[in-house]
Amino acid sequence: MALTQNDAKIVMGMLARGDNHHDIAAWFGENQGRVADVESGRMYGVLPAAPAADLPPKGSPGPKGRRMRAFAAKALKAIENGNAAEAEKVLRDGLAAYDRNEY
Repeated sequence: MALTQNDAKIVMGMLARGDNHHDIAAWFGENQGRVADVESGRMYGVLPAAPAADLPPKGSPGPKGRRMRAFAAKALKAIENGNAAEAEKVLRDGLAAYDRNEY
């Protein structure tokens, strides 16, 4: 999957924030060479960094995804038990945990 110019701006924002190259690459499903290509300007030239509000949460997406999957499984169990309010709470908690920056 090739990075779009918009993706490259997000990469620049993540770099400016101090994210690890391997976490950035993993977020986009790319290798670290593409991150280096964006950083050096080889891919799209000099680009402005995306604003902080447009960046994904800091940290490796793998563990975040595994935790979010566990929240989703717990929410499905609550739905199966007829507890929609509990399912909603679990999903909201899961999203909050996913969106939390990790250092």
